[in-house]
Amino acid sequence: MKKKSTDKELLFLPLGGAGEIGMNLNLYGYGIAGSESWIMIDLGITFSDDSLPGIDVILPDPAFIEGRRNNLLGLVLTHAHEDHIGAVQYLWRRLGCPIYATPFTLSVLRRKLAETGILGEIDIHEIPLAGRFVVGPFAMELITLTHSIPEPNAIAITTPVGTVMHTGDWKFDPSPVIGPTADEEALKAYGDKGILAIVCDSTNVFTPGESGSEADILENLVSIIGNCKGKVAVACFASNVARLETISKAAVVNDRDVVLAGRSLQRITQAAKENGYLTKTPAFIDEREAGFLPDDRCLIICTGSQGEPRAALSRIASGNHRNISLGMGDTVIFSSRVIPGNGPAISIMQDKLVRQGVDIITAKDSMIHVSGHPARDELARMYQHIRPKISVPVHGELRHLKAHAELALEYQVADAFVIENGTCLKLGPGKPTVVDQVESGRLAVDGNQLIHIDSEIVRSRIQTIWHGFAVITIVVDEQGLVDEPQISTSGLFDNDKDPKLDNVRLAIRKTLDELAKSDFNDDAIVAEEIRISARRALRVALNKRPVTRIHLVRFHKENK
Repeated sequence: MKKKSTDKELLFLPLGGAGEIGMNLNLYGYGIAGSESWIMIDLGITFSDDSLPGIDVILPDPAFIEGRRNNLLGLVLTHAHEDHIGAVQYLWRRLGCPIYATPFTLSVLRRKLAETGILGEIDIHEIPLAGRFVVGPFAMELITLTHSIPEPNAIAITTPVGTVMHTGDWKFDPSPVIGPTADEEALKAYGDKGILAIVCDSTNVFTPGESGSEADILENLVSIIGNCKGKVAVACFASNVARLETISKAAVVNDRDVVLAGRSLQRITQAAKENGYLTKTPAFIDEREAGFLPDDRCLIICTGSQGEPRAALSRIASGNHRNISLGMGDTVIFSSRVIPGNGPAISIMQDKLVRQGVDIITAKDSMIHVSGHPARDELARMYQHIRPKISVPVHGELRHLKAHAELALEYQVADAFVIENGTCLKLGPGKPTVVDQVESGRLAVDGNQLIHIDSEIVRSRIQTIWHGFAVITIVVDEQGLVDEPQISTSGLFDNDKDPKLDNVRLAIRKTLDELAKSDFNDDAIVAEEIRISARRALRVALNKRPVTRIHLVRFHKENK
């Protein structure tokens, strides 16, 4: 760290999830500047879009804490959503620290770690709901909240400087269907003792009122499904175990059997049952048996509500799912919200379904989804409960963070900070202040490797998608060209005999003729000069700037 001090300080440093929704990575440091002990809260992913071809998963860059891994005492996970635990399987070996989480979260995580072969390497600590534990100078207590997945927790982090309430993702749901209600008494007790700072979810800061209860959905789903004649498919987030139970109850009322379609649904269901959830739900039917059910007895819960191309619903819509098909008279219910950026993919998928005669019902048509994040009235209630001195909004884009900070100030919070990834904030002792800006960024999962999002691999791939690709093979001897340049292209011409390529060959010949003798003997100079002239000729011919590569071969007389 840049700042040097002999005082022990409490620091907060987000490397992901501040200024964006998803990819959460939060660090707390305590100690003398430059030799702090650190804990990490959450280690998640976000998903790519069409702007990064070939990239599905994006991770926070942990370079800052990786360089201090000997001082990283542990990773604490608030809950099992991908944007909070999804990067563990990719990044843990760079960190090497113990992991702390509740039983359901660990059930989900262990499956991921087993798939990547690192489960046996990790020191894992299972913490009960409302459990307390100590990691170095950090005394922590889990506080039960509600969210769209079992066992969401706030973490009260107590240090010699004061206590921070790190909320994770949460809401106040009076009837959560699965799991207990939020422990608001524990929040009030901490408020009475005194809270230095809150680091809090900002996702729904623009939504007035409250986010709604999971229990409110059941009646609507029962009615909607009861009016359907053919097969019914319900698309939802796989991790929303309460929604699985709600849909299952609605199916039972309407005398329908429930089929699960999608690997992630199978994994989540297994994890839920291991921890005592979904125990009263009728057994789910394997998707391979779906075809044996009468249409009016079949209800399919499937993944793919966001238009993900490899998810079950996308494959059903494209007509290439191995076991399930939908058609005229069938209905698809989207019991989910549209995540920003996913709208076009969802629309394309819905059009495919409509083209097959499928009816579409979304949350715009009826109340069939509630958010897992706090609306403004719930945020206000949280501030009234704990009364912090400092507010640090996270889990939101910059506009969310700014609006959340303004709300916090309305509730008599003394200081509210709008910070983004890489900004290090001193919470205490003394006046809170920004003390440093550290390295942060993004990594991409590309096949079986991790690469930087701004690497040459990604830049070249994007340029190739937009401008095409050309490989030019040049054979020269002491006098110059031995034969005509061979040009292979991708995404530029219908075939490599296009007359426009003759102008590229002329440009290459001219470049070689104009090279000085000393330059002609230097392969690097020759290749670069040819690349520049060929790319310039392609730009004139096509108004494109293709990725251009040169393969230069020297032909010597002794080889003749």
